Amino acid sequence: MGWLKVNTSNPGPNLGEAATGFLTSLAVEKKEASQQEIYRFVRWYGRERPFAGLAPPEVASYAERLSSSDTDHIKKLELIRAFLGYARKEGWSRTNLAIHLKPKKGKTRPQPLLRQGQPEAASLTRQGYAELEAELAALKDKRPGAIEEMHRAAADKDFRENAPLDAARAQRGLLEGRIEELEEILKSATIIDKKQEVTVKAGIGDSIILHDLDAGEEQDYTIVSPREADPTRGKISSASPLGKAVIGRGEGEVVEVMAPAGKLRFQIRQVKH
Repeated sequence: MGWLKVNTSNPGPNLGEAATGFLTSLAVEKKEASQQEIYRFVRWYGRERPFAGLAPPEVASYAERLSSSDTDHIKKLELIRAFLGYARKEGWSRTNLAIHLKPKKGKTRPQPLLRQGQPEAASLTRQGYAELEAELAALKDKRPGAIEEMHRAAADKDFRENAPLDAARAQRGLLEGRIEELEEILKSATIIDKKQEVTVKAGIGDSIILHDLDAGEEQDYTIVSPREADPTRGKISSASPLGKAVIGRGEGEVVEVMAPAGKLRFQIRQVKH
């Protein structure tokens, strides 16, 4: 990919070209895991925008936006960070933009959803509730192994430089934090039964087909609560810019989502309860 390096005769690739170059350099498995998130990042700023024109504050704001609307933001930020690091090595950017891609403070560890001493009620689809129950059961099954790992690491009496023990403790802390969060969510959750609704407007739990009026592509999504969001599986958060735009809107309506590259326009082709 040396032909894309910045020099006087070639100002470097645009974001679309940079993304293609990066993804081409990956093994098939890593490419499949990274492609959707990398292209989402590129589309947010515009494919034709020169990579060299991407500024650190913009990268930082993208990280904060993603952190506030996506429960799986850390994994996605790692994928984009790898892309930005690759771009720096290729000479497409004068600075290492990856260091500005940091999760929003307070978002790195799951916290119990409490407000004024009371659990915050969550609206979940029946499928989402069942998935969280399954996740909780699986995490509880991992508890004995996590405890055993700590005991094994603690057998080394030199606690001053016991990296395995520190890692085991951190892993146990994340495990217990997620278990506590899931228990609070399930305890106060409200199940949304879409069969009882007769409205044709899009809402949480609905599947929608959107037609991108600019790109000419169709995309399938399911609108879910922020706790169920998983864009890699087509589940978009009701709190995301796109989720907010389509909720309460019906088939045939056109919605707009603001992005640095300009307005993204979608037509709602179908709403399925």
